Formats: sequence, C-alpha cells, structure tokens
Amino acid sequence: MKLVVLGAGAWGTALAVNLANQRSQAPWVTLCTRRADFCQQLRSDRENRRYLPGVALPETLQLCASEPVGLRELCLGADLVVLATPMAALREMLQSLRDCDAPVVWLCKGFEASRDGAMGLLGHEVQAQVAAHLRVGVLSGPSFALEVAQGLPSALVAASTDAALCQRMVEIFHGPQMRVYASQDVIGVEVGGALKNVMAIAAGVCDGLNLGQNARAALITRGLAEMTRLGLALGANAQTFMGLSGLGDLVLTATGDLSRNRQVGMRLAAGQPLAAITAALGHVAEGVYSARTVAQRARHLGVAVPVTDAVVTLLDGQVSPAAALATLMAREPVAESQRQH
Repeated sequence: MKLVVLGAGAWGTALAVNLANQRSQAPWVTLCTRRADFCQQLRSDRENRRYLPGVALPETLQLCASEPVGLRELCLGADLVVLATPMAALREMLQSLRDCDAPVVWLCKGFEASRDGAMGLLGHEVQAQVAAHLRVGVLSGPSFALEVAQGLPSALVAASTDAALCQRMVEIFHGPQMRVYASQDVIGVEVGGALKNVMAIAAGVCDGLNLGQNARAALITRGLAEMTRLGLALGANAQTFMGLSGLGDLVLTATGDLSRNRQVGMRLAAGQPLAAITAALGHVAEGVYSARTVAQRARHLGVAVPVTDAVVTLLDGQVSPAAALATLMAREPVAESQRQH
C-alpha cells in the first residue's frame, strides 16, 4: 500500500498522521511539501509547528518535497494520491497530475475564484476542464484537523461517481477513530463543503454581536436551506445535505471554536478589518474566497441566497455587521418550505 498526501497544511498533515498511526508497523504514507526547507524543518522537528503545533509526526510517516513538475514521478505506483492544498491551488495540482496513473482525491472545500470573467467552479468542474480522464474523488465532512490528528472520533464522506474508487477510499481512510461513509453525489458533497464555510462566517458575526443562541440556531437552519437550494439547482441530491458533508459540517464549522471561518465572522463583528483578520489567522479561511462565487452562481441560476449576499456585502466593506443583520431581518416573510428562486 502506498498513499501520497500532497500539501502539508493543517488538514493534510492531520490526515497523514492519522493514517500513518493506523498502520504503524510499516511506512506507507508520504507527506509532500512544495518547499525543501519546510520539509527539512518537518524532518528535524518531527512536528508541523506552523500549521499543526503540538502534534508529533510518526516516525513511519515519510516526508518529501517536490515542485509540481515532479509530482507525476513521485506518485508512480501509488494506490491513492490525496490533494490537501487550498482550493486556489487545485487547478495547478490537477494539471500536474493529469498523466498520473493513480486515483486522485482532494480535500479542499470551496469554489475556485472567477477566472477571466467566467464563474468560479467547484472541484469536479475544474477537474473536468484540466484532467478529465483522471479517476477522482472527494473526502469531506465535519473534521477539525487537530482532532483528526489526535485520533479523536470522526466521521467523513468519501464521494466519487466511480463506485470502485469510492469503495477503495472507504477501505483506505476508514479506521478505528475514523468512520467513512460512501457517496456518489460529488456535487452535493462539494456544495456542502463550500457553503458551510460562508455560513460559518455569518454564524461568527452572530456570536460576535452576542445575538444569542436562538439567532444562531435560526441562522444555521436557514443556511442549510440556502445550501440545499443551490445544491439542487446544480444537480445535487437533497438527502446529501442532511448528512455529514451538509448538516454535519455546517454545525461543526458554525459553532466550533477551531473554525477559522467562524473566527473571521467574530472578528468582523468586533470591528477588525478583513485584511488584518486573514493575515492574523495564518491559514486559509475558504469562506472568504468562496462567498462571492457562491453569490455569483446563485444569481446565474436564479436561486435566493440572502445569507451569502449579506456575508459578501460585509466582506466587501459595504455595510457594518449590524446593518447586514438588519437587512436579513427586514426581508419579507415567506413559507418555510417555499423553494425560493
């Protein structure tokens, strides 16, 4: 068995540590960074002090560095290649792996930013453009990196339209501390992973303004409805949004203290400028980059996304947190089950 994880951020490192600890008797997981100096630091410290401090890297976890041009050779003979880079790097990575013989799975959650005036894409749409023949899948669900690295219980979804690959993903990732469910609804899993980050920013604003638990519950519930509406318009299965990659990930990211997107919302509510917030986090908060694309695609499809629209105006500095809330509260009442277009 050979598994290669490309990207040594918090989530890539956490997954590599978790998998290496599952089968500690022999090295089978390689964690790859782009920069040689960062790789050397990981080797000497046996810890990712930048992205996942306090978590020891198992001795059986192999470490290497490679530029994108060398990834094909690195992945020769791999049973699975895991892309653990931010959404902004997915296109480049898939292009580098377009001749790869191994199946490729990505962990990033979000929409690609708009390119040359075209609307931003989900991961599977990017892959269809640049590496259409690859066997691919998505691993998603409620998963704070630190808890996964610590071996605390987690449950995730392995999604692929390739049934054999989907089952293979379950076999590889499923372990004593990680339960993995299979899904063929790649669209639904990706939409859930993208929109929950936007909703977590809104939830952070709600908590930062001390609006109470009633308001937070209402926001999460309406956020789930918004997520479902857009997902259905894109071709997803409604049931997916009631599962781990929908409701599960939304609840975790909107309420958990480890959520970077929730922290963005809380700091916006405190009056901090967005540039200072993202710089201080030191990690990518995908909701910041996905919100505008979500709003853009929703408009194109005629789908109402009022929470997302409020987040976009807030991120763009057009309104204050209190004004964004007032706009949401002032909307005309509708039937809860009404499908809004």
